Amino acid sequence: MNIRHRLENIYRLGIKELFSLRQDMVLIALIIWAFSFAIYTAATGLSHDLHNASIAIVDQDRSQLSMRIQDGFQEPYFKKPVRIDYSQIDRVMDGGDYTFVLVIPAGFEADVIAGHQPEIQLNIDATAMMQAGIGESYITSIFSQEIRTWMGGKTQAAAQNAPSPVNLVLRYAFNPNAESAWFTSVMEIINNVTMLSIILAGAALIREREHGTIEHLLVMPLAPFEIMMAKVWANGLIILAASGLSLIFVVELLLQVPIAGSETLFLFGTMLYLFFATALGIFLATLAQSMPQFGLLFMLVVLPMRLLSGGYTPTESQPQLMQWIMEFVPSTHYVTIAQSILYRNAGLEIVWPEFAMVAGIGGLFFAFAAFRFRKSIAVMRN
Repeated sequence: MNIRHRLENIYRLGIKELFSLRQDMVLIALIIWAFSFAIYTAATGLSHDLHNASIAIVDQDRSQLSMRIQDGFQEPYFKKPVRIDYSQIDRVMDGGDYTFVLVIPAGFEADVIAGHQPEIQLNIDATAMMQAGIGESYITSIFSQEIRTWMGGKTQAAAQNAPSPVNLVLRYAFNPNAESAWFTSVMEIINNVTMLSIILAGAALIREREHGTIEHLLVMPLAPFEIMMAKVWANGLIILAASGLSLIFVVELLLQVPIAGSETLFLFGTMLYLFFATALGIFLATLAQSMPQFGLLFMLVVLPMRLLSGGYTPTESQPQLMQWIMEFVPSTHYVTIAQSILYRNAGLEIVWPEFAMVAGIGGLFFAFAAFRFRKSIAVMRN
């Protein structure tokens, strides 16, 4: 069979896959949700910033400085501070009324002027772990700023006795305002590319098996590679188009996230990665006998990939053995490609090693998945 005839078979089988998917409204709804509403809700609802944190203050000093510090807690980072008595601390913390309860002791202003560095008690509801960690640094910064400003109006002798906070100038690269939506939205696209490409390719094979149409293909003069390649290009094309549209209309237009680099280069990297992800879906489908089994295998494989690929936790923070293992997983390099191009405006001259790793490892796994698919087809034919 010549190459042209093989390509025609792959093309026609791919068109059949697209028509089959058109009949599956559940999968279509999943694709639309994953690349639109899911990205928007993750970027706006799951915030890594401090926003409207509840705080109560026990002001036992009632001095000018303590009042100034209270005024420093402003929206949108904190809700308006509520004054409570010291005896109320345990009750409001147990009831979850406030995330932070600050106690300013009596004689606080006098101790600051005398240079005694008084201790401040900050009670934190650590069940809200994300706000707790970020809020602690915010409150520390507010104290330093307000004390520095307030001491600037005192006498020179008093200012010399007061603690002098370090004037730390911060510069956030690639995200000047440290907005979590900039990070979360793009990472959701990356995660959904992996998730949907595995699901679509695997579900396509299982759907053929459950509906009995795979037997029709087996009696036709078709090679297993042609059947598998058709599923790869058809389902990969859908994911590639959905990710490109999501990047433009949801991330850039709706969420107003500026994309620094080339979207075309990112989509090219996505196309290379899809060969691995769709092949992984087909491989899992050859192991599973039904959709429930496929779903269990999907969770066992995809969840570790999401957590360990560097999208949420930097790979250098992971154990050395885990770092070595993840170097051979294309999703790790795909995350690096996406972050380098979309955030840092990296060109091909910078990310070509990651492209090579995705193409090389993905190609090897694609060949392995094709071998496994060929064996499963041979068993069905016999």
